[in-house]
Amino acid sequence: MTLVIQEEEEKKGPSLILQVVALLVVTAMAVGMGWFTGGYLEERQIVKTEPTGFNDGSKAAAAPAAAEGEAPLPPVIHALDPITTNLADPSEIWVRMEVALVFSAQPDPALAEAIHQDLFAFMRTVKLRQIESASGFQHLKEDLLERARIRSDGQVENVLFRTFLFE
Repeated sequence: MTLVIQEEEEKKGPSLILQVVALLVVTAMAVGMGWFTGGYLEERQIVKTEPTGFNDGSKAAAAPAAAEGEAPLPPVIHALDPITTNLADPSEIWVRMEVALVFSAQPDPALAEAIHQDLFAFMRTVKLRQIESASGFQHLKEDLLERARIRSDGQVENVLFRTFLFE
């Protein structure tokens, strides 16, 4: 009988030098992509400039309108009555919110009441999981603003929350 000596073969992976080279290549690619993305976003960023002392013609166009007495009216804030209702799901959760509407001109009281009833009806369809997070609250605010603008034919500029409570 012959004795066969079996030698265990060592499993060899990539060498340490190849691993370091691969790490450096991936790091260089990440730095390059970050630099490229930063430059791209900086290029597309809207820059707000401070008004300067020179006349660029826009003030000259606005001067005749002001001279004729057609100054733009300041926005009007109209506080609505509190809205207290239960949510659609779960129905045992109640919400109370006090909102104010920012109108571009003096609102008609009947229009403000119609918007109030529309917002009340909308809140009855909202589910708690839709407004649990900060982004959900932002979506709710945008939905209420959209409904108010549609109801008022664009007279509502913004919806301001005074209180927003769950019970």
